[in-house]
Amino acid sequence: MKKIALFSSIIFICFAGFSSGQVENVPLTHPVYTFLKEMKVKNILPYISEDVPNLSRFQVKEFLDSIKKQWYELSDIEREFTQRYLDEFSDIMDDETTTILFNPDKKFITTASEFFSNKIKYSFVHQEENANFYFEMLQDFYYGSTFKPSTEDVFMYDFGFRLRGTIFKHLGYYFTFQKGGVWGNRMTAELLLPALRYNTKWVMENEDIKNYDFVNSYVKYHVEPAEDMHISLQLGREPITAGYGYGSKLVLSGMHPVMDFFKFDFDYGIFHLSSIHASTVGEYFRNRDDRFTKFWAFNRVKITIPDLFDIGAGESVVYSGRGIDISYLPPVGWYKFIEIALQDRDNGNLYFDLQTKFIKNLELQGTLFLDENLVGYLSEPDNYANKVAYQLGAMWYEAFTLGNLSLIFEYTKIRPFVYTHFNKDNSYTAFGANLGHYIGPNSDEIFTRLGYNVNSWLRLELDYRHIRRGENVYDEEGNLVKNVGSDVFISHGSSPENKSAPFLDGIRINNDIYQAKIRIEPIRDYIFEIIYNYQIENNISIGRKSDQSFAYIRLIWEY
Repeated sequence: MKKIALFSSIIFICFAGFSSGQVENVPLTHPVYTFLKEMKVKNILPYISEDVPNLSRFQVKEFLDSIKKQWYELSDIEREFTQRYLDEFSDIMDDETTTILFNPDKKFITTASEFFSNKIKYSFVHQEENANFYFEMLQDFYYGSTFKPSTEDVFMYDFGFRLRGTIFKHLGYYFTFQKGGVWGNRMTAELLLPALRYNTKWVMENEDIKNYDFVNSYVKYHVEPAEDMHISLQLGREPITAGYGYGSKLVLSGMHPVMDFFKFDFDYGIFHLSSIHASTVGEYFRNRDDRFTKFWAFNRVKITIPDLFDIGAGESVVYSGRGIDISYLPPVGWYKFIEIALQDRDNGNLYFDLQTKFIKNLELQGTLFLDENLVGYLSEPDNYANKVAYQLGAMWYEAFTLGNLSLIFEYTKIRPFVYTHFNKDNSYTAFGANLGHYIGPNSDEIFTRLGYNVNSWLRLELDYRHIRRGENVYDEEGNLVKNVGSDVFISHGSSPENKSAPFLDGIRINNDIYQAKIRIEPIRDYIFEIIYNYQIENNISIGRKSDQSFAYIRLIWEY
């Protein structure tokens, strides 16, 4: 009887609560996130979860409904966006807004004639009261070229599919597969699609055969046991980020390999808790016996003060050399002290952040990131153990009183040896890529972005980055002469003779990067991206400048 009661309780918990709608997440590359962010800065939305930003489709729908309630405060273009996205995220199969290629209720010649219509497009849809299924074909075309220092062309094409849906109004599922090929220069291909650098298929191939594949899949359960209380569990893999940051994030930037993870989220009123336990891999080695698995664990708590600010604290730890450690599984606790109790083997970090919302059209945010340092060395700015990074940023929407124009400014500083660890297997990396901010340790960056929505299907962006770096010094044979803390895989050691690590010491290099981007969607689900990038590298230590430029056009087709 006890077992039956326990089983009944589990079933009740699983299926209790309010229905959720479509539980599966909206990919982070979807432009609706940019629109929601702009509406949040404009104070149309009081809150969106952007520090752990993967939103379910029903959550996006709720945000859009809230925006529509303030219809008369929106510009004409913002109204276009609102209605456009409401049509997409309602998941109602309306013949006026949606076309299904393989529709059992219509002749194929009729649905095929809508191939270039301005409707939302699906290949196949099946809907029932307690289950639904959406299937889309995916295709990407890239053509790009470098202009400096030499001209190298590349053509890339990949195809695949996406299937998603929700069962019993609580359990969402999602699966995508893409298979691609490359014709042309490998290095140019990696400029266009940086994710290739972390794709085993791509890394293992020789010069004659260039292909790759990407897979994302997960299940996500969501329940609302009480009004305004949301609990969700997710298991699988998809791109994720963590923390704040306009140009890149100190905590988890997303500019790294996709990780497999278990995620727990709890939201109730002003309180928000997120916990993630992810697995990934170390650097790629040709010898299979040298390859290893590593883990990234993360907890975050945030308090939302209405009409004032959001304040949060988070922690993460990287560990390897063993299987999943249950010590890091609970969503409550303090990793730093747990890690010490486990004989101080792992790479623990702590961070605090703040984001304001008390000034309409202006948002300020900041993050303080402490790497194995509980502020003990802040009074010694040049000490090697002062492994601290911080980021300050601002976003101004309707900048210069111009509607639909946004201006972003952000400064990031990362001290030497941040993200490193005395055990290089526990460095803050995955597949050899930094999990945190892409500029890495012993560097800083000024980032600005100007974005303008010409209309609901045309957006323009201009980016500028000024990066300063201090790099390690090597001799002509490649031996390390001076470690200034710029390499995430080389730590200061357990007892260094020289405890001084001045910021930007070593070989000084400055980078100025300019990028222009145009995103055009003239027909629904036919998207063009045009990007031009120009970079000047100035090696101040030896007085040498070099420049690089490339451009590409990408067609994204979803049906």
